[in-house]
Amino acid sequence: MVREIQYDEQKELLELYLSLHESFVPKQSEILANTWNEILNDKNHHLLVNIVDGKIVSSCVCVIIPNLTRGIRPYAFIENVVTLEKYRGKGYATECLNFAKRIAQENNCYKMMLLTGSKKKKTLSFYRNAGYNSTDKTAFIQWL
Repeated sequence: MVREIQYDEQKELLELYLSLHESFVPKQSEILANTWNEILNDKNHHLLVNIVDGKIVSSCVCVIIPNLTRGIRPYAFIENVVTLEKYRGKGYATECLNFAKRIAQENNCYKMMLLTGSKKKKTLSFYRNAGYNSTDKTAFIQWL
């Protein structure tokens, strides 16, 4: 079951992010608490989780970004797509992405985009099968 995250699920989400690229769960701090509250209170920030047997097994973030072009239509940015290893290949991340797509459509977005650092064929095929392409745009990143 895919839904928006609940306030008391922060720790479980941060543990899921260890399957993404994080090497540790951050300690509770004022910065973490403020960031968590800011995300949860932002109407344009959707932190989606897929729950199986009461456990978060997959997640993605969908941020709706207001925009002055394309008929003043917003666009959606997808980030932090992750699934626990033993649950991969079962469609859980696809369900999260489909939920994000519904949010984007409900918000009249003209496009959705995501970036991946993965070069794995399986990962790239997953995104293509989910409806994304890597031919329309070129992404550039400047790490700060």
